[in-house]
Amino acid sequence: MSFDARRDPEFESLVRRSQGFQPWRRIFHAANGIFIVLALKALPIRTWDAVVLLGVVFSVLLLLDGVRLTNPQLNRLFFQLFSPLVSPREAKKPASSTWYVLGILLTLLLFPRQQALGGILVLALADPAAAFAGRHWGKRRLGAGTVEGSLAFVGVAFLVLLPFTPWPVALAGALAGALVEVLPWDVDDNLVVPPVVAGVLFWLSGQA
Repeated sequence: MSFDARRDPEFESLVRRSQGFQPWRRIFHAANGIFIVLALKALPIRTWDAVVLLGVVFSVLLLLDGVRLTNPQLNRLFFQLFSPLVSPREAKKPASSTWYVLGILLTLLLFPRQQALGGILVLALADPAAAFAGRHWGKRRLGAGTVEGSLAFVGVAFLVLLPFTPWPVALAGALAGALVEVLPWDVDDNLVVPPVVAGVLFWLSGQA
């Protein structure tokens, strides 16, 4: 059953309210990535165990998305309960948190732990920084974002990656992440940023 928000004024109002920068959404975004990195750094968690756990979480989130997107009442409830954290595009598509978990899962599955953690931290911190800079100072369009937002992404990502890799590799990873973040395609950047950054770090590091 398809759902058109225009037939439900209450839901349409909830979707409109979810527009804008949404600071709590950005904080939640950053906190999740930082928590995962700290947990994998500080606790004796094997990478495979983390992948399995994230796989379970992703499966549950995807199932919940499928249910709410075919049920207008549940979709409305979702926007009511999580109003500080949702975005308008989630009215008809899976939640960004679903792609966020999948992006981290794939990054840990495909790349060595050190490079994967760098990619996850870039997603956690550089992406919200780009959104903040783009909304407050962005004037020149660049793909799906702005020049100012992309510069903020590169700067934060570079600083985030320095503890993980030499500076030339950190800069390359930051630039690659900024590039895929502004590409005008219908792919959630939560899904592509961490594996792309980790992949660049891995490729340039020459580690097997």
